[in-house]
Amino acid sequence: MEKAGVPEQVPVLVAGGGPVGLATAVELAHHGVRSLVVEPRETVSWLRPRAKTTSARTMELLRRWGLAETLRARAPLAVSWSDQAVFVNSLLGREIARIGGCFGLDLVGSDLAAEPGQQAPQPLVEEILREAAGDALLTGWQVAGLTEDGDGVTVRIVSGEGEEREVRAAYVVGCDGPRSVTRAAIGARYEGRQDARPNFNIVFRAPGLAERVPHGPAVHYWVLNPAQPGLTGRLDLKDTWWCIAQGVRAEDADPVRLVRNLAGDDDLEVEILATDPWTARMLLADRYASDRVFLAGDAAHQNPPYGGHGFNTGIGDAVNIGWKLAAVLNGWAPAALLGTYEAERRPIAADTIEAAAANMATLAPELADPALMGDEAEFEKVRPAVAEAVLRTKHSEFHSLDLVLGYVYTGSPIVADGAGERLPHRWLAPGVSLYDRLGRGFSLLGDPDAPGVKTLEAEARDLGVPLELVPLPDEPLTLVRPDQHVAWRGDTPDGVLRRALAMS
Repeated sequence: MEKAGVPEQVPVLVAGGGPVGLATAVELAHHGVRSLVVEPRETVSWLRPRAKTTSARTMELLRRWGLAETLRARAPLAVSWSDQAVFVNSLLGREIARIGGCFGLDLVGSDLAAEPGQQAPQPLVEEILREAAGDALLTGWQVAGLTEDGDGVTVRIVSGEGEEREVRAAYVVGCDGPRSVTRAAIGARYEGRQDARPNFNIVFRAPGLAERVPHGPAVHYWVLNPAQPGLTGRLDLKDTWWCIAQGVRAEDADPVRLVRNLAGDDDLEVEILATDPWTARMLLADRYASDRVFLAGDAAHQNPPYGGHGFNTGIGDAVNIGWKLAAVLNGWAPAALLGTYEAERRPIAADTIEAAAANMATLAPELADPALMGDEAEFEKVRPAVAEAVLRTKHSEFHSLDLVLGYVYTGSPIVADGAGERLPHRWLAPGVSLYDRLGRGFSLLGDPDAPGVKTLEAEARDLGVPLELVPLPDEPLTLVRPDQHVAWRGDTPDGVLRRALAMS
């Protein structure tokens, strides 16, 4: 690394060092490929932790990198702490309904997943990924522009002091968020809409509040007060909380009053740590890539936070483009493989946006009823109907494993008919996941004596493709990609590896 830590060239430059950019670097390193992550923030701020849910699928990918246990050990809320969402008329008031098994937090030991979900603030995820990325991370600089040609990309980066440098990269991955320079550089644009309703996030400290809450532990408390609807939850098991006041404009916000309204205590001791006004966006880039520049995370898509899919979808992007770039740069796949990134990931983002927007259609303001704030008789009169509406409209928001674990790369040119799904998980022994046996390249699962095994092993040798044999006696052959998705299953594997790498 020359010139104050700025290299002159690098195989992959990643624009943006949020969770998705860092995950891209970690995935590339997982396959032995160097990268440079260019990120203007020197440090990670804990004041505005927008994402708080790390999905079961993202946790599986963190396990694949050897980071899942690190995140769990450092998470302020243990996975065993709660998997409940509780709906109330105020945080200190009456309970209306509750939903359990939220966000895959109840999947401990389940065959469905190698890892349950984890409640963890986004800054913690970023810090752990920064540690894993190591010297691939260049802070204090940002990507200001780029020029692509047939042999690579020239990237102009600028320091916080205004110093400019050029870095030459074979490929660029743009993880630089909603105002993406990389998206503009490839001529892509967002399509979609913005929700008209304002929201106001608050991070606050309230000593002794937790001990007064009568509803027990919960990952979300939804406040169905028509005068001040919203939701709140704990950031740690000390005194730090977050809340979202729904329908509140920044210019009208009194943060202390909002917190007290949601809590149901006009005299609550509150220390405001940070505020963050926002509106939900349902946006999808009309294209994800040029020949050498690729978009991931918020640079490619934005969705409402309801359901906890935001950065988790971006981690899926990072793994998909990461293993494909590594395969090309390591010489065992043609550049044509990179053309499948958009075909596989853009439909997943579209489905996620649709699901999150559906979750947003019914929020605390729509569920609130003035009678919930009356005396006990009035409350009990309307509570059953409101509880029924809660369970009917919000169940899918908290139980979305079909989207989190069940998405399929249907129609991808590099998966065989009937394939493309995440490899069904199971435990081989206590604490030993089937995923733990997979190789970093392709894996062939099934009966080691099946005739097709030698065929596929010979094809892998000829092509120089890393292939791990995972013996599962008396089971059909299954070819699994580096991202744990099924490329093919069957008896006759002639040419399937070439197809899985876009060679035919």
